[in-house]
Amino acid sequence: MDQKEGTGTGPKSETVSLAEAMERGREAKRQAEAKEEEERLRKVQDATRRGEEVVDSEGEDGYDHMLIEGLSEVALLMKKPDTTAGTGFVYDEMCLLHKNEWHPGHPEKPARAARSYQRCEELGLIDRCKRIQSRFGTEDEVLLEHTRPHLDLVMSTSSMDLDGLKDLSRRTEDVYFNQETYQCSLLSLGSTVEITERILRKEVRNGFALVRPPGHHAMTEACCGFCFFNNVAIAAKRAIEEWGVKKILIVDWDVHHGQATQQMFYNDPRVLYFSIHRYEYGRYWPQLRESDYDFIGEGDGLGYNINVPINKTGCGDSDYLAILHQVLMPIGYQFSPDLVLISAGYDAAIGCPEGQMLVTPAAYAHFVHMMSQLAEGRVCVVLEGGYNLKSLSEGVALSVRSLLGDPCPLLKTTEEPSDSVTESILNVMKVLAPYWSCLAYQTPLEDNELCAFPGVNTDPPVEGVKFITEDTRPKEYTLSYEYPFETVEKYFKAEHEWTARIDALIAETNLAVPPNRTCLVYDPAMKAHKPYAMPGHPEKPERISRVFDKHKDWGLVERCLKLESRLANQEELELCHSGEHIANLKVSESFGPKEIQDFTDQFTLPDERIPTFVHNETNNSAKLAVGSTLNVVDTVMSGQAVNGVAIVRPPGHHAESGRPMGFCFFNTVAIAAKYAQKKYGVKKVLIVDWDVHHGNSTQEMFYDDPRVLYISIHRYDGGSFFPGSSEGDRFMVGRGDGTGFNVNIPWHGGGKGDAEYLAAFQQIVMPIAYEFAPELVLVSAGFDAALGDPLGGCKVTPAGYGHMTHMLSGLANGRVILVLEGGYNLVSIANSMATCTSVLLGDPVPQWRYEQPSNIAVMTIGEVLDTQKKYWKSLKFRVAIPLKKQNEQDTSDTDDSIYSETKGADKGMDELTKNMGDLEVTNVGDQSKMGAEGGASQGAVGGSERFSSNRQLLQHYENQGVQAMYAVEPLRYCDHLKEVSPLPECGLNVDDPCTECNATGENWVCLVCFKVFCSRYVNSDMVKHGKSADHPVVLSYADLSVWCYKCDNYLDNEILRPAKNAAHNSKFGVEI
Repeated sequence: MDQKEGTGTGPKSETVSLAEAMERGREAKRQAEAKEEEERLRKVQDATRRGEEVVDSEGEDGYDHMLIEGLSEVALLMKKPDTTAGTGFVYDEMCLLHKNEWHPGHPEKPARAARSYQRCEELGLIDRCKRIQSRFGTEDEVLLEHTRPHLDLVMSTSSMDLDGLKDLSRRTEDVYFNQETYQCSLLSLGSTVEITERILRKEVRNGFALVRPPGHHAMTEACCGFCFFNNVAIAAKRAIEEWGVKKILIVDWDVHHGQATQQMFYNDPRVLYFSIHRYEYGRYWPQLRESDYDFIGEGDGLGYNINVPINKTGCGDSDYLAILHQVLMPIGYQFSPDLVLISAGYDAAIGCPEGQMLVTPAAYAHFVHMMSQLAEGRVCVVLEGGYNLKSLSEGVALSVRSLLGDPCPLLKTTEEPSDSVTESILNVMKVLAPYWSCLAYQTPLEDNELCAFPGVNTDPPVEGVKFITEDTRPKEYTLSYEYPFETVEKYFKAEHEWTARIDALIAETNLAVPPNRTCLVYDPAMKAHKPYAMPGHPEKPERISRVFDKHKDWGLVERCLKLESRLANQEELELCHSGEHIANLKVSESFGPKEIQDFTDQFTLPDERIPTFVHNETNNSAKLAVGSTLNVVDTVMSGQAVNGVAIVRPPGHHAESGRPMGFCFFNTVAIAAKYAQKKYGVKKVLIVDWDVHHGNSTQEMFYDDPRVLYISIHRYDGGSFFPGSSEGDRFMVGRGDGTGFNVNIPWHGGGKGDAEYLAAFQQIVMPIAYEFAPELVLVSAGFDAALGDPLGGCKVTPAGYGHMTHMLSGLANGRVILVLEGGYNLVSIANSMATCTSVLLGDPVPQWRYEQPSNIAVMTIGEVLDTQKKYWKSLKFRVAIPLKKQNEQDTSDTDDSIYSETKGADKGMDELTKNMGDLEVTNVGDQSKMGAEGGASQGAVGGSERFSSNRQLLQHYENQGVQAMYAVEPLRYCDHLKEVSPLPECGLNVDDPCTECNATGENWVCLVCFKVFCSRYVNSDMVKHGKSADHPVVLSYADLSVWCYKCDNYLDNEILRPAKNAAHNSKFGVEI
């Protein structure tokens, strides 16, 4: 056994710049190659003298390999995760002093805060939080969003008598005052600002402000709707102005539209305001035209105001989750906020007479969990409305519980979203798609075609609706707050029925928290499985030791419950494998070298580039992998840990019932699923397989079993990528009772990265998973789609894996188990799996800046949606909708929006590829609308990517990994290649500006003199240079293509490789 095993004495991490890391990597590679060549020559000479055959070998230490593989872009992600811990909680009983002196039954009553605090105490949540001292807001803070006359008016109520308070209340919309109102309003504001700033100072990770009165209706110059000062808006403004926060997401899920917050940031692109509210086409309070979906901001803020109007009552968890999955989370990711503020009204909760919705308290925990994926978990939840004391207090408590990192309660299977909410979601998409490229999965309508949902074919307002305007606003309001007769009958006279329903929900919600957060299993004995005569084989023993060392280096192991390993027994293995297969592996324990080679040859497929090797210890290691994983299952299912991690090898998801395959011998995850079914009676298991290779065996083992939902995201490339069969195609959906319970997401056109994987999770994996509602989630966690992996060729970062893990951890009451499959870059696999474990332990999800998924991936996702929507009602949004152009206030040209790129995506990639060959390359002429960086002006950050010509579109596809997408076949040779100069010692810098005009958007470098100039689509400075200097060969910094002006064609020749490598290294941090 390796004497260093488990000592944690592996290479330590350090923070270095990209340039330094890459230079170290290059130097290490040069030294290692020189050392290897010197050693190889020595061995050849020695062997020649002795007349022996040369046999290469590789030591287990692998330190040189670590330097070569590790000092790449992935190595920059080796820093320990941010462990800023703690949930701030602010509450002050003084807020109870604000009350209605003449109408004690007013819904905005002190008991709202008191009962919510009491419920948090009952669940032991207060003691687990970090109490934040409340404070009063200052006048300067109030004046950040309100006028001096407004401040003076509220202040004056402190000395008014009852008649004066009543008189003022009559003149103010839906507001009452007493002599404590001003102080309580300042306390509510100051406490909200204080807890927000504690989050920004990293004293706590997140927080809950249990404050009243609420704030999101308080306008710049007027009180409104129970509100006096706009707590959340002022906290956001102060965060921007005092703390330099660049981007804030305000999510307002109060059932009433926060019209005042909208108004305050309507032209501000630093704040994205997202409101989900009851609207009923304008008939519901505040009855404003501006609360509809087509009010999307103005000026610089165009696209940054998002209203999702709900036009019917009775909407529940499924409808709200659909809004989050389809709109809020994709846009939230694309916006990439630095801080999330939630105007958390609980008046959409079941039993609330204001909202008359059916959202369960448990659902709010899921909403908070989803928001925590953003801004590295910097989330502040601020109480707004909520008027059923029981559902309000439960919703508040479960929100706090979610902030504390407790597992989200198990939700019931989601139902089909209502057609009304579907129309609202599609309408939001139709007006915002030009601003947010993430909304790319609804195809545009063809000429004379109508959307399947009628309400999407028309624009607001609905005829006959009377809105409140300044002209129609009442001059005086009643002092009493009265509900309509129907509401009284349904909610107040039947209050006992609502109470019984809420009590039943509370009783069936499992809030038990296991004593341990994460359990972990690892045994170095699994390293004994190793190749005899294949020293360079990627499935090397160090894979698991390096993962474990990274866990130790980050301090994760000591935070986990460490489990003992064990061997799987015969009965457990036979859950998925034949007795003959088990016996064959047992026999291999006594094989000699020749028999082992014969065994390896027998089970290596003809088209397998790398054989599945066998060793005398293979059987023992494979049984250890299975048995150890089952120990994790036992620990999680018995309630000893919330979730678990199995650092095991060999991998398993290719192992068929009767034979090894693809480095796999026993299908560990499949056995774990059947073990959980058999031993614990688990009715529904979700298996997510994100290994870069399709888990063909896992699919087959559950292909007709509706109790197991198998979802695989993998490279497919038309069936050419291993395992190289049609089984991984999207049309493989299950058979018999299992039809619809097999979901393949097959990538085409080369490797994909975070953008594509997270888009697939948002659009497919999570909606289906919530509809399935698993009791256990097993992840075939291969990390061979990671950046730098030699087999996968993909670009998923540790942060990307962390986000996928966090999304899944909201399911199954947190019962998520990660089981190592593939992954062959030692640094990538160590960083990636450690990041996943860190997230499972409750650490914040790493910040991820949005990237646009490749068009090929968008099409693949669309095709999978088309295949699966007949089985999953949560996917009903994949329909054609009208294409709206950007608002006239935005000067961007929208003809080349994402819809233009994805139009007809559902017709398949074959047709797309065919059409690409027919495109004519044209110069679109005037590019005056392009900015200094070559990008079109867009209403919202990261808006739809646009192409100024068909050539750019083709080149974009090349950048995304599509092979041979040239409009003209590149020349393999031309005489002008002789003019290409040697690469300068300083290399190339793709960020260098144009020598003439300083443009940085689309530049080329001359390969003769290495001067940088802009393209013909900017100012044509490179074209001019080519003519004046007679330098014909140039390289594009945009897509790394090489063009010869004299041949008028692209070039592809080995002579160009050094320049292309240097540009690729500068652009992506790795060589081609």
